[in-house]
Amino acid sequence: MLEKITGTFSSIVRSLSGKSTITEKNIEETVEQIKMALLEADVNLRVVRRFVNSTIEEAKGEKVLKAVNPGQQFVKIIHDKIVAMLGSEKQELRLKGPDTTSVILMLGLQGAGKTTAAHKLAARLKADGRRPLLAACDLVRPAAVEQLSVLGEKIGVPVYKENAKDAVKNAVEALAYAKKNQFDTLIVDTAGRLQIDEAMMEELAKIKKALSPDEVILVADAMTGQNAVDIAKFFDEQLGLTGIILTKFDSDARGGAALSLKTITDKPILFVGTGEKTEDLEPFHPDRIASRILGMGDVVSLVEKAQETVDQEEAERLQKRMMKNEFTLEDMLAQFQQVKKMGSIQSLVDMIPGMANQQVDTSAMKKQEAIILSMTKKERSNHLIIGPSRRKRIAAGSGTSVADVNKLIKQFEKTKLTMKKLTRNKGLQNRMMSQLGMDASALQGMDMSKLGDMAKMFRR
Repeated sequence: MLEKITGTFSSIVRSLSGKSTITEKNIEETVEQIKMALLEADVNLRVVRRFVNSTIEEAKGEKVLKAVNPGQQFVKIIHDKIVAMLGSEKQELRLKGPDTTSVILMLGLQGAGKTTAAHKLAARLKADGRRPLLAACDLVRPAAVEQLSVLGEKIGVPVYKENAKDAVKNAVEALAYAKKNQFDTLIVDTAGRLQIDEAMMEELAKIKKALSPDEVILVADAMTGQNAVDIAKFFDEQLGLTGIILTKFDSDARGGAALSLKTITDKPILFVGTGEKTEDLEPFHPDRIASRILGMGDVVSLVEKAQETVDQEEAERLQKRMMKNEFTLEDMLAQFQQVKKMGSIQSLVDMIPGMANQQVDTSAMKKQEAIILSMTKKERSNHLIIGPSRRKRIAAGSGTSVADVNKLIKQFEKTKLTMKKLTRNKGLQNRMMSQLGMDASALQGMDMSKLGDMAKMFRR
């Protein structure tokens, strides 16, 4: 995500970080680069002008020009300006307590991913301990009600769809049903169109008036750039938005919508869609996104993603086996599968400081997984028994070559040896952690069950 602008800003940060002096000429040249990068990213012109003017004004101050490390000071100014442009801080949903039913009204044009976003939000709220109910009020798009029903069943959240002819009446009845059956959150999926029209707006206005929602959220497609900003502005003027969900954020290479929305609409981006899976809806943290744009990574989000997906008992079991030098190919397969649960490898790599936009060959991992899956349990438990004939059979079963099998076993032996050294060598642990910019002394002896402590350590 945001590959183009991240590449440009990463280059700017690298060039600035090493400078022992900063002059007005340096500042003007850098800001001009930033201006071009923002315009190429399809950021709104008014937003670009405001960003450039405020950055120049602050960067030319005596504090930066005469600072002990002016290069880093200038980078910090750029970071803070991007954070402000994105919304300063993470915004929470403003929902009532569990004894009262809160209403979330989902709006958006057809194709933005509104129905999918509604079910993802319901799943997230359910995981947080709330009792959500989905209301199918998109009676225009063919199969919209059926789609929401299937998605609701998938996550174990009921869908109210009693009235198939009147969306307003269905919404009102859904709210009455939610209150009667003690659902504390009603998420209303409304109809969209391929473009804004009067009939759609009238229906949405009636639903809003009837429900008095706590949140009025626009679901916008990040890939549409400035169109998403224009759509958000119109919806806000007509219906009064409280927040925005940006879908397809993982596919947005430019970032114009994300970087313009808050300034133009003054409405926060609440969540971003980062994939097709139910769990691929992430809270929007302006400071973390700013760090990723500048190529500084996002360790906190990486740790939190691990917390959500890693089986703690399995992680502790693996750690004990590593320390006893009992790590097997079966354990290696389990690690592959744990990593896959966290999302695409590329998205994980982009969160590591200094690794943004470093392309990763995911086909190698898929090949290795196929090879291990083609082995018997006995072979996975003891790789030493895998002789030439077994290697040939495994290669045929996995659709690979004997050379690929040999390479995997060699890599496994090397990994096992490294793990053995790492568990016994605190100095090596320190060096590895320091390469990631981590406080190694605070991480010594850390296991997967203590990832929460690691997350706190990285929060600003």
